[in-house]
Amino acid sequence: MLKFIPRHEFETLANQHHQGRKLRKMSRWSQFVALGLGQLSGRSSLRDIVTNVSAQASKLYHLGASTVSRSSLARVNEQQPHTLYEALFGKLLARCQGLAPKHGFRFKNKLYSLDASTIDLCLDVFPWATFRSTKGAIKLHVGLDHSGYLPTFMTVTDGKAHDVTVGRTLKLPKQSIVVFDRGYTDCKWYNLLDNNDIFFVTRQKSNATFDVIERRSVTKKSGLTSDQTIKIKGSKAADCPIALRRIGFRDPGTGKHYVFLTNNFKLAASTIANIYKSRWQIELFFKWIKQNLKIKTFLGTSKNAVLTQVWIAVCMYLLLAYIKFCNKLNSSLQQILRLLQLNLFERRGLVDLLRGDPPKPLDPQLQTQLQFT
Repeated sequence: MLKFIPRHEFETLANQHHQGRKLRKMSRWSQFVALGLGQLSGRSSLRDIVTNVSAQASKLYHLGASTVSRSSLARVNEQQPHTLYEALFGKLLARCQGLAPKHGFRFKNKLYSLDASTIDLCLDVFPWATFRSTKGAIKLHVGLDHSGYLPTFMTVTDGKAHDVTVGRTLKLPKQSIVVFDRGYTDCKWYNLLDNNDIFFVTRQKSNATFDVIERRSVTKKSGLTSDQTIKIKGSKAADCPIALRRIGFRDPGTGKHYVFLTNNFKLAASTIANIYKSRWQIELFFKWIKQNLKIKTFLGTSKNAVLTQVWIAVCMYLLLAYIKFCNKLNSSLQQILRLLQLNLFERRGLVDLLRGDPPKPLDPQLQTQLQFT
């Protein structure tokens, strides 16, 4: 698996993101191997990771890594910048994007879902993670590319950061479509997205005031209830002077009624509704990384140690996605992870393992060549 990360590229990043004196007892690569092993195998503590790495000491040489002590690993997690793994995330993302399958819609525009997820922390243990008077938290802000469901945009903030504040900082490509929930409601941002030639799809708040400029007929059999052109009125009118499209949709399964807002007037109303429905993929992304990777319990208490663990976790997610895309596997990421957990140090081909092929027997001639006469 580690062959997918060029060692020379990693060392270049490690030198760029180094702080203080040269490391003597361990390297950043050994840190990455140890914490990556902890993510993939579900280890829950530094002692647990160190014990499992030591158990594989004879196999670490071929990985270019070495055994680590608990104190050394804790010190490097706390002192060496987490930005190394943020930069590695960018490298892995670029590779994944070149192999990722397209989204399932007919239009060619890039499609992104935008959302944030809060990870609760104990304020007494993590005093830097201020959220509320008695609670601590950090927040993961993610822009999920629907081509391969990759976290193309990601940042980590304290729990107080508002979703739309981070959303405004994203630099989305022109003609792309971004979908988000009502937590990102901001008329000024709507206008800014439209000025930057970016389409958005969101839900309208129930207390919004507007004037209907035009009504279009809809096919009610498909669940659509309305398709209108509106303009915001009231105190927010000056913030969003552009015309918006308002689409009503009733879910045939649950009977719940939804009202969507968008600045895209070309796509069919049913497509707009399906675009918002696809936003559920980012909820599944957060659910997956919280259930399958270690980002809810942390190995260190400093901010740098926490961010190091989070960025290595998403690097492991991209590594699994890259393996899936490279080999065109039909298995889910969870199935791939579960299979790898029991075979991380097995000496067999990765592709054969993931495709369920039986292990190839060793050539007896190669064995006899290693024997001394």
